[in-house]
Amino acid sequence: MAGTIVRVATCRCGQLQATCTGEPVRVSVCHCLDCQKRSGSAFAVQARWPHADVTLAGEFTEWSHTADSGSRATFRFCPRCGATVTFAIAALPGLTGVPVGAFADPQFPPPAFSVYEARMHSWVAIVGADVERWD
Repeated sequence: MAGTIVRVATCRCGQLQATCTGEPVRVSVCHCLDCQKRSGSAFAVQARWPHADVTLAGEFTEWSHTADSGSRATFRFCPRCGATVTFAIAALPGLTGVPVGAFADPQFPPPAFSVYEARMHSWVAIVGADVERWD
């Protein structure tokens, strides 16, 4: 389709790619402890598309885990460099999550949701008047 936005996320070594077609249906910041561990940072930022709008190319390994929220998550990551490129959580069925950093695009759309703010580090500030906030 002419004019359709296509974004490509990659792992650190570049062998695993996720091609995402169209705009994400959700961009969020998560402060849960599992996302902190996955990202290696104080929070994680991810975008989500319908499963059908994300195509993976390259080798990946899957790992599933039940988070402390009780929701099951399945992560797809590069077996060479270990970077997570996509994931899906049972709490948001039909959607594939992609870490925003995997796009390496400073112009990526900002988050509209900030979740698990009760676990947010005291020095973090997620700005934006339209950001929906959840504990």
